[in-house]
Amino acid sequence: MSIRDINQDWINQFDKPLIIAGPCSAESEKQVMEIAERLDKDYVQVYRAGIWKPRTKPGSFEGVGAIGLNWLRRVKEEFGMLTATEIANASHAKLALEFDIDYLWIGARSTVNPFAMQEIAESLRDTDKVVLVKNPVNPDLDLWIGGLERLAAQGIKKLGVIHRGFSSNNKSKYRNNPQWQIALELKDRFPNIPIICDPSHIGGTRELISEIAQQAFNLEYNGLMIETHCNPDEAWSDAKQQITPERLKEILVDLTIRKKNDLSDDFSSKLNRYRGEIDELDNQLLGLLASRMDVAKKIGILKKDHNVAIFQPDRWNVLKKLAIRNGSRMGLSEEFLDHLLISIHKESVDLQNKIMDDI
Repeated sequence: MSIRDINQDWINQFDKPLIIAGPCSAESEKQVMEIAERLDKDYVQVYRAGIWKPRTKPGSFEGVGAIGLNWLRRVKEEFGMLTATEIANASHAKLALEFDIDYLWIGARSTVNPFAMQEIAESLRDTDKVVLVKNPVNPDLDLWIGGLERLAAQGIKKLGVIHRGFSSNNKSKYRNNPQWQIALELKDRFPNIPIICDPSHIGGTRELISEIAQQAFNLEYNGLMIETHCNPDEAWSDAKQQITPERLKEILVDLTIRKKNDLSDDFSSKLNRYRGEIDELDNQLLGLLASRMDVAKKIGILKKDHNVAIFQPDRWNVLKKLAIRNGSRMGLSEEFLDHLLISIHKESVDLQNKIMDDI
C-alpha cells in the first residue's frame, strides 16, 4: 500500500485544528489528573504524556513505565479525552495497545533507526490506532518517509507526522532547527498525510511556543503537540519548554488559523510557505554568522598572544576575491557581495580590537 493513496479521514473528525497537549513525562497519578482537569477541552482533543522517556544520557529520569498507562486510561474514563504516548519498541507498542491508547507516536531517535521502525511497524500490524511519526533527529526526508512506508506496508492506515525540528551544531535560537523546507517538501509530496507541529521541541523554551505555533498554522499544518504541566518549573524533564494549561489556552485563543476557502487562497498558501522557507534560511544564516564570529574571536586571541596586527591586507584581498568569485557563480551580484563582505569583515575586526584592548 502506497502512503500516497491512503485516505486520512481520521484528521477530519475535528472541527478545529488537532491539539495534543500534556506533560513531557507522566510523573505521578496526581500530576497527570490535575493537568487533564485544567486543560480546556474546547481546544485540546488529545491528552499526551511520556511514559517511557528515551534520554540522551543514562542516570536521568526515564519515565515511570507501564504504570503510567493506568493513569492515561483514567484520563480517558473521567474526562473523555483521547490519549497519546510515545512508543520506542515492540514492547511499548504492545502495552500501549493493551491499554487502548488512541494515538501512538514514534520519536525522533526511533525514526532515525530503520531496524527499530520495522520492529515497531510489525508490532502494530493492522492496528486502527493513529500512528504519528516524528521527523528523524537528522534532516533526512527519505528516512522520515521511509518510516511511514514501513508502517503502511503493515496495513496501518491512520498515519500522520510530527515536525519537531532537527539537531544542528550551528548556533540558533531554537533547540532543534525547524528547517521548515524539509517538512514542507513532505507536505507537497504527500498532501494526504496530516502534519502536526511540535513547538515545544523546536523552541526548547516556552517563550518561543506561540511564535512557532503561529508559523505552523501560517503553513497550513493540521495541528500542534505542546507540552503542558501544572507546575512547569518543577517538571522532571524538559522544564524550560513546558507551559501551564492556562497559558496554553491563551496561546491557542490568540492563534490565527489559515484555511483554504477558494482559489485566491492558493496565492496566500504559497506565499506563506515561501516566507517560511526564508525565515528558516535567515535563521541558518544568523547561526553561521555567529559561528564565524566565534572563529574570528579565536583568531583575535591567537594574534594577541603572538603580538600580530589585526588587519592583514593580503589575506583580506584573497578572501574577498574568492568570495565574490564563488558568489557570482551562485547568481549573487558583485555589488551585493562587496557590501556583505565589508560588513562581516568590519564586525570581525571590531571583535578582535576588543580582544586586543582587553589587557
